[in-house]
Amino acid sequence: MRNPLEPLARKLGTRPVVMTLSRGIIWTDQKLHRVFGGRVSLVGIAGLPSLRLTTTGRKTGLPRSTNLLFFPHGDDFVLTGSNWGRPNNPAWTYNLRADPKATVGIRAKVVEVKARELEGAEYDRMWSELLAFWPGYEMERVAAGRPLPVFVLSRR
Repeated sequence: MRNPLEPLARKLGTRPVVMTLSRGIIWTDQKLHRVFGGRVSLVGIAGLPSLRLTTTGRKTGLPRSTNLLFFPHGDDFVLTGSNWGRPNNPAWTYNLRADPKATVGIRAKVVEVKARELEGAEYDRMWSELLAFWPGYEMERVAAGRPLPVFVLSRR
């Protein structure tokens, strides 16, 4: 049975107002993650695939975690560094470039992964699939004024 909130989330995801609400959305998502031990996320409530990415901080060497929408692609997880349409890439993209080994948590289950950033024709093909999955990425790319990095995370 399809989550009735999913079509609404997809429609709202193409509205610029969502980018202005990002701080509140992130705060709420972090609280839900903490209270429910990783089993619940705001994106998940909306019927969309979400994960908790944990990377190694490139400067500190400490674990850094963030909740993200992901595109399921076979057995892989595809992440887009949209950063809510901000001009800079999100910190996790720099961390994955420095050390591609990471973990993803999905409903409190942790999976070890290795990231690979897409480029060229492979990027272009995946970008088309990503836009079909989440059309809001184009709005965020335009707002950011930069190409959005795309990473494929494969199980280790």
